[in-house]
Formats: sequence, structure tokens, C-alpha cells
Amino acid sequence: MAEEKIPELDARSDTIVELNARRRAALAEVDNASFSWFHVKILVVTGIGFFTDSYDIFAINIAATMIGYVYGKGQQLSTNQDLGVKVATPAGTIFGQLIFGWLADYVGRKRMYGVELMIIIIGTFGQALAGEAHAVNIIATIVLWRFVMGVGIGGDYPLSTVIPSEFASVKSRGALITAVGAAQGWGAFTGALVGLIITAAYKDSLLRDNPDNLVTPDAMWRLLIGLGCVPGAVALYFRLTIPETPRFTMDIERNVMQAADDVEHFLKNGTFVVDPDAIVQRVAAPRASRRDFRRYFSRWKNMKILIGTCWSWFAIDISFYGLGLNTAIILDAIGFGSPSPDLTGTAAVYENLRNICIGNLILTVAGQIPGAYVCVFTIDRWGRKPIQAMGFAVLAVLFVIMGFAYDRLTASPAGTRFFVFLYCMCNFFSNFGPNSTVSVTPGEAFPTRYRATAHGISAASGKVGAVISQVGFARLKDIGGEDHFVKHILEIFAFFMLSGVLSTMLIPETMGRSLEDMSNEDQEEFIKGMAHVKYQGEGAQNHSGS
Repeated sequence: MAEEKIPELDARSDTIVELNARRRAALAEVDNASFSWFHVKILVVTGIGFFTDSYDIFAINIAATMIGYVYGKGQQLSTNQDLGVKVATPAGTIFGQLIFGWLADYVGRKRMYGVELMIIIIGTFGQALAGEAHAVNIIATIVLWRFVMGVGIGGDYPLSTVIPSEFASVKSRGALITAVGAAQGWGAFTGALVGLIITAAYKDSLLRDNPDNLVTPDAMWRLLIGLGCVPGAVALYFRLTIPETPRFTMDIERNVMQAADDVEHFLKNGTFVVDPDAIVQRVAAPRASRRDFRRYFSRWKNMKILIGTCWSWFAIDISFYGLGLNTAIILDAIGFGSPSPDLTGTAAVYENLRNICIGNLILTVAGQIPGAYVCVFTIDRWGRKPIQAMGFAVLAVLFVIMGFAYDRLTASPAGTRFFVFLYCMCNFFSNFGPNSTVSVTPGEAFPTRYRATAHGISAASGKVGAVISQVGFARLKDIGGEDHFVKHILEIFAFFMLSGVLSTMLIPETMGRSLEDMSNEDQEEFIKGMAHVKYQGEGAQNHSGS
């Protein structure tokens, strides 16, 4: 049946009043719903994405050392090579966050969810199979594949935040989003654990290697990186069957009746049912466009939130990735876990790889994981804004101590252990603080039609900080001697943490508020009229899922 155009109705008519009331009632049902197994499914499916992202990003800490033993000059990667393999993923992530954030708002969360995971799997698999030939440099090949993987990882950020945000109730929304993000800690932990297991499994083979021509680490790093495909492959089916969020159906597809039915079904049994013979009644409501985007964000009350979320994410990623992707360098610089001077040859290689893995495990377990879960259990009680401001302030103090007391602390074994304790505290308050909260507010504070786009812009700002931090760390750390400038880098981190306190003041407190309330738009008469009707089977998006 062809589309039947009907005149737009007066906003004061009974039909429009009824549709607005039904929209508000459906949203209220979602906002007040009890936590259910459906929410657990959303948590697991989206959390696996962050787990995979973190594994793939931080496993390079260990893999870069292994790659250096085989392909590096003097058995280590040059500064540029090390920088390239570490910065390629954050660089690709910037593109993925911007592109997938926009696509999630344009074509739908469901349609894009799973596509980014396919890109991650392909990029990870490509790295593991990278080879070298007369016209092919393996480091350049790895950098290329890590960039591709980064695009997929970037796409995961807005999607895996906006989807749980739009399904969660007001009371548990912050905890659900931060619990998804907490999977990052487990990804980093698993990467270090897998690295330790691989190192132990290849010990005998490694010790039999020719010290001047190591070959065993070539198999080790490929296995370490390649295993990153496994959780992504497991999660792919569930990603593809996640249902469309009712808020997208309601406010972007403008199909209020279908969205209201969807809410009723998923609250009862966690599934969506789409009747192919149903009539689609599209409503006249605010629609995404360049003109509307400029109109919305030209208002200071909206623009200041975007500025606040962008700079806060930029500031925390300066320190989080500056430390997280250079753990081995910092541990070696302070002499923590370095191989015994008595060890030489392949024995020293084995001991170095083992210590790097153990060091990463300690830092993750002692700081990142517990910090994330303290945030999960407090964010809907204390609030996003105070946790973020507190985290930035504490991190500023910690970096000041670590930077200005660096020489004194690292001059003795006791001081070195205290430095490691402070390092763990940085990980703890990053995650019980801005590293967790910066992804929450942009997934809540903007209208549905721009929620994923604004989240992608905010997240991309963070990864710009990660790239700057990595390049700066690599270029600055050896000024005045090997690793001599590390202490000053920590002092620079303190400045950015202070700036994060200020940017936090620009964002609103979103705890206990509905997503619609935070959009700064009139919700009483959100629907202005009727656009057109057509049968569901004629081109309507199929957003059913198990």
C-alpha cells in the first residue's frame, strides 16, 4: 500500500494530546522499571565490548616488548616504532567514535551494533597474521591493523553507553553504565594474565633460543594479540540480536505506538514483538538536521555541557593513557620488577616479560578494578558530578607528589614501593572518578536524536588527549637523559587534572533525572502533529530482537 499523506493535526487536538501522554507514560515505565534479567543481558552484551576493547588496547603494553625482541633494532623497538604501535589504536578510535556516534543517531543503535565488533575482530586477526617481506615492513603493517581495530573500538564507545542508558531506569542508570565501563579493568587484567600464561608456557622454548636471534617471542605476541578475537566473536551474535531502544523508535523513527508496545513487551519478558501488518503512524516531532543541530547547541545551556564533557574526557585520557600505555616504561624507570643484573641472555628476556606481566596485573588489581566498582556502587547515591570533581582533585594531588618527589621516592627500595602504591592510587581514583564518569554524562544529558553523536564527540575529544599524551610521553621522557623527564610529565598531568575540576563545573548533575528532563526541551508538547501513516512491512525498520 502506498503512503497515504494526511494533514498535520493541530497540536491542541485530542489525538496529539493523547500521543504526548502515551509517550510520557511509556518513558515513565522505562524510568521506573525494576532491574530485571533483561537489564543483566544488556549489561553483559555491552560489557563484553568494553572488555574486548581494553584487552586489545592494553595488551600492546606486553606485546610491544615481545615484538621488539624479534623485529626491533638491538632487540627493542625504536621510540617511533613503539609510539606507532601504541598510538595507532587511539588515533583510529577518534574516527570510530565520530562516525559511529553519528550513524547510531541516523540509522539506529541496533543497525550499527555488531558492525563495530566485526571491525575489531578483523583488525585484531590482521595484526596476529601480519608478516614481513622485502616490500612490507611488519611494524607498519601492525600499525595499520591497529588503526583499523581502533575504528571498531571507537564505534563501541557511544553504542555501548547509549544503549544501556536508554534502557535503564532512573534509579539504576548510572550503575548500569559504569558497570559496563568497569569491564575495561577486567580486559586489562585478562591481557596481563594471558601474557603471563603465554610467557610461562613458552619458557622452555624461549630459554633455548639463540640470545642474538630470538624467534619464540614472535609466536608469543601473535597468540597474545590474536586471543583478543575470542570474546568479540562470542559476543557478536548477541550484539546483532539486541533490540532497538524504545527511545530511538519513539523520537527518531517517530513511531510512538510501536515504541509504547515495545516498552510493555521488554518490561514483561525482555523481548520485542513487531507486527509486520501494523500501521506505522509517524508523528511530527523535532528531527535531527544540520540546522537543528546548530540551533540546539548554539544555546549556551546546551553548548556548555558539551564543552564540559569534551574537556573532562580530554583531561582524564591525558593521564589515563599516558600511564596505561607506558606501564612497562614507568616500572622500568623506577627499577620496579627489573630483571636481576646477574641474569643474561634468554633468561633475562624471560624474567623481563614475566615481570612486565606481573607488574600490569598488580597495577590493575590494586587500582583499576576496585576503583571502578566503588564507582558502580556509589554513582547513583553520591552523584556523577561530585565523584568526578573529587577524582580530578585527588589525582592532581597524587601527580604533584609523584612528580615533585620522584627522585627522592625512587632512590630507595622503600620509596619505590611507595611510588608504586601512589601509582595504584592513581588508577583507583581514575576509575573511582573521571575515567568512569566522563562516559556517563554525555550518554544522559542530550536529546535522543543527538545522544550518540554528542557522546561520540566527547569520547573523540578524550582520544585526542590520549594521542597527545602518547606522542608527548614518547618525545619528552628522555629529555636530559633516559627517562629523566618522566617526573615532569607527571607534574604536567597534575595541571590537566586541575583543569578537569573546572570543566566538571560546566556539566549538570544527572543523578535521579530522566533523560528527557535533561534534554532542555519541552516534553509536554514534544509531538506537534501527525506526519504520515504506512504499513509496517513497507520499509519500516525491523527492530525486533530476542
